[in-house]
Amino acid sequence: MNFSARYADSTIHKWIKDANKNGNKIESRGSGNFSSDEAKEIARLRKELKDTQDALEVLKKAIGILGK
Repeated sequence: MNFSARYADSTIHKWIKDANKNGNKIESRGSGNFSSDEAKEIARLRKELKDTQDALEVLKKAIGILGK
């Protein structure tokens, strides 16, 4: 058995084990499983804010470099 097959087996095993603990519900992050439309919108806005802040930092650095 190669590494990827062992990794996949252990991942699937963990998912099954976690689902059994949580009443057959699989908890996941980033897959779009939100408790409400409001939670989904908040997640989207947080991501948009982070992307905008990152872009602003890049622009500030570029101005600093080009301004010399």
